[in-house]
Amino acid sequence: MQSEDSNETDDELFEHHRFVAAKGQEPLRVDKFLMNFIEYATRNKIQQSAKAGNIWVNGAVVKQNYKVKPEDEVRVLFEHPPHEFLLVAENIALDIVYEDDALLVVNKPAGMVVHPGHGNYSGTLINALLYHIEDSGGQREDLPNNSNERPGLVHRIDKDTSGLLVVAKTETAMTHLAKQFYDKTSEREYIALVWGDVKDESGTVEGNIARNPKNRLQMQVFPEGDEGKEAVTHYSVLERLGYVTLVSCQLETGRTHQIRVHMKYIGHTLFNDERYGGDKILKGTTFTKYKQFVDNAFKILPRQALHAKTLGFIHPETGEKMRFDSEIPQDMSDCIGKWRHYAKHR
Repeated sequence: MQSEDSNETDDELFEHHRFVAAKGQEPLRVDKFLMNFIEYATRNKIQQSAKAGNIWVNGAVVKQNYKVKPEDEVRVLFEHPPHEFLLVAENIALDIVYEDDALLVVNKPAGMVVHPGHGNYSGTLINALLYHIEDSGGQREDLPNNSNERPGLVHRIDKDTSGLLVVAKTETAMTHLAKQFYDKTSEREYIALVWGDVKDESGTVEGNIARNPKNRLQMQVFPEGDEGKEAVTHYSVLERLGYVTLVSCQLETGRTHQIRVHMKYIGHTLFNDERYGGDKILKGTTFTKYKQFVDNAFKILPRQALHAKTLGFIHPETGEKMRFDSEIPQDMSDCIGKWRHYAKHR
């Protein structure tokens, strides 16, 4: 299936989403169909959109109970352009680790979306970045766009992943940094807490990554390499904590959800990664006391246990090797500490 974003109009309506159902699509209500494709959308919002005449299939408005069939073209149209094209500067505090005229490095907190999209039109890193640039006397127009028209973004990390990001402030910096990421010469280390006792002290996971055809909000490994994009993750064990393991993951490529998908693929789903099933007890005992312990650990860390700890690259203007390191945030540190205590006393 395909998804596209566009700002084309249809009788003064703006297209926000377009999906083409697969040839093997089984009949499915259009509201349920869209729930599988639009991140952060709720069933209620989709149904309201249908009642307002915003959902079209094959050029005609449909109701929420319309059954999507193979190769149907499903579009979501509104009277306003997509909000990502209406970027607003917002006074949101940023933890800026480093900044000069060419770039800045920011330590993103968990819970902050990197760029605006469906359901997250404000409060994002981009909104905060625009305010910071303008407050510093610059112009938002000075920020270079990446291939998706997102100002300054060289790479991104997921909403509930914390850690370091580099943002380009000039066209030269954007081109230079993007090439380093493409050529796999940048350094990116993540710390993850995963379910299970990882067998080997270190290893490499290879396997193309693409959208899961049955759930478009998930990514999936295609080991035969006939679908998706090449993805390589190197990992090493930092600490064994009984039913969970603390690992360091070095990214060679940077695909969507790469570490989350690769670690699940080798049988070690990230702790409390709701999207990939890590929010359930995957390893351990059946004792009630253990279940309570894990539930408490989930409450301490209400997100996937993943932090972008280290970021390294060559400065695009000076040629200097830049390397930044960030502390594991409190929620993740507390969760690791809880498991450390459990492992010692169980």
